[in-house]
Amino acid sequence: MNLPKQAPNWSIALVLIIGVLAVSTSSILIRLANLKAGAGGLGFSLVLAASRLTLSALILLPAWRKIQWNALQPGTRRYAAAAGLCLALHFALWITSLSYTSIAASTALVTTNPVWVALLSRFWFGEKLSKMSIAGITIALTGGIAIALGSAGAADAGSSQLLGDFLALAGSWAVSLYLLLGREAQRRGLGIGGYIAIAYTVAAIVLLPLPFAFGTTYTNYPDIVYFYILLTAALPQLVGHTILNWAVMQISPTLVTLAILFEPVGASWLGYLLFGEVPAPAVLAGAAVLLLGVATATLGAKKITVNS
Repeated sequence: MNLPKQAPNWSIALVLIIGVLAVSTSSILIRLANLKAGAGGLGFSLVLAASRLTLSALILLPAWRKIQWNALQPGTRRYAAAAGLCLALHFALWITSLSYTSIAASTALVTTNPVWVALLSRFWFGEKLSKMSIAGITIALTGGIAIALGSAGAADAGSSQLLGDFLALAGSWAVSLYLLLGREAQRRGLGIGGYIAIAYTVAAIVLLPLPFAFGTTYTNYPDIVYFYILLTAALPQLVGHTILNWAVMQISPTLVTLAILFEPVGASWLGYLLFGEVPAPAVLAGAAVLLLGVATATLGAKKITVNS
């Protein structure tokens, strides 16, 4: 992760691939935890989200000592804290969605953030998209929608497909704000270590008390459940999310979110291997369209210059 601030294109691509692979394991680990705990719904989803972020925040405690507070521009801490709030909301919404809809549908809908990030970036950063990138976004989103529609009813994934799909979509809105707020916090002087320490800690503090409001506790689950929680903190959070936050300072946030569109493909494949969730033909076709869109947008994207 200690790459130069403006890394070569090949290294950005390599690190981003690792990040996307890491976040692709998230829905699988959550589903495994749900099955082993014999629990689901909002209460247990909040336990998973809060535990994951709390472990990550504890591991990052040494990073607080390296933050140069006096060198930060005004508002930097507010942006980092706001990003943490959005991250907490994202996990509360998206993890709950996995109790009601399929892995393929949930991950496809939660990764529709290219359109939201592109729209926000246009007004926030004045970032212009090439016609080729716009076409790629449109193609990729069409593929994502096809995955979601094709996966509906493909597996016994919950009692309310529509509710689960909406929660995943709302989670996409929250994570889009999280990525852009994090980018702004880093632009104002926070290093990646200091930023994620603040954001993950704020998210953990927000989520920690919430399970008790739904009559759920953090104890009395099988040991394997806590192992899966540890893995979610290590892989999709500390590796995956940290890489994505680093990448938005290297290339366009829209391009980063386009790369995240590979997550439904990886997650759906793992879902098939582990849970027998067989993708419908429409899902497979949607995946092909999605990959075509990502390739198109990548060819049309230009590396941005980060203002100091």
